[in-house]
Amino acid sequence: MTRVAVDAMGGDRAPDEIVAGALEAASPQITPILVGPPGLETGGLELVEAPTTIAMDEKPGEAVRSKRDSSLVTACRLVREGAADAAISAGNTGAMLAAGLLEIRRLRGVNRPAIAVVLPSGSGPSVLLDAGANADARPEHLQQFAHMGSVFAEEILGVRNPEVRLLSIGEEPEKGNQLTLEAHRLLAEATDLNFGGNAESRNLLEGAGDVVVCDGFTGNIVLKALEGTIRSVLNAFREEITASRRGKLGGLLIKPAARVLRERLDPDTYGGAYLLGLRGLAVIAHGNSGRRAIANAIRLAARGVDNDVVGRLQERLEQGVLASRAL
Repeated sequence: MTRVAVDAMGGDRAPDEIVAGALEAASPQITPILVGPPGLETGGLELVEAPTTIAMDEKPGEAVRSKRDSSLVTACRLVREGAADAAISAGNTGAMLAAGLLEIRRLRGVNRPAIAVVLPSGSGPSVLLDAGANADARPEHLQQFAHMGSVFAEEILGVRNPEVRLLSIGEEPEKGNQLTLEAHRLLAEATDLNFGGNAESRNLLEGAGDVVVCDGFTGNIVLKALEGTIRSVLNAFREEITASRRGKLGGLLIKPAARVLRERLDPDTYGGAYLLGLRGLAVIAHGNSGRRAIANAIRLAARGVDNDVVGRLQERLEQGVLASRAL
């Protein structure tokens, strides 16, 4: 039985959609624990009371320090105390990072936790990190991200010996800024990584690599560009189909294939992103998450617990693989 603490007040559609998603995810294997204000209607799920909420526009560090009784911080504290196996929130991403560092804390040897996002591709899902936890990063951080992403790909995506690629402006080793040039050297020297060289963003949805690493500033821009492009293309496709009688007829014929394509490209399919590098599991869901996305985020958290992602990362730490060289 995996217990997942859910910030019931995080996100644009809280608390109704959060509660509905938690109820959808509840099963004999998964027990969601809702964290929210007294009197919250939970549909029978356990409620841990937290009287305050961190808003999306609050400064993360200040909010986490001043609102230790908020639903987001309390969810992370439950993981530290062992009352929950994982925590998820669709609330303020920066606050989730700050609360994770304050309450759950980093694994020894990890200097920077990273947000790991699953990307759909024609050859199967891959993982992009960092997707926004660290706007600035050093080459050795990207090397750590590569190791953490490899564990994620092996344990969650089921990829054996995952190929790691470095996001850059060209596939040639000499392409990129100073960060990517130095990171390329470190990754190429790491004998315990299956490093395949650079990858370009235009190839991310075509299976550029099982693990793609970059700094959080770049990763967040890439992620939002991909999400916006996918949404625009799918909406335009729908409008064209419904614009004429012939289009509607054709739409009926391709409906099964279109449904499969939408399922593969829809961010709600995975529901959230792991914050890797902490002593416990934390999952960050999209701020606009509905019940389906929340339910899948809870299931994603449970899979991480079942596959002992934190333990596997700790093993690499003990082997010295993730230990910092010059942090």
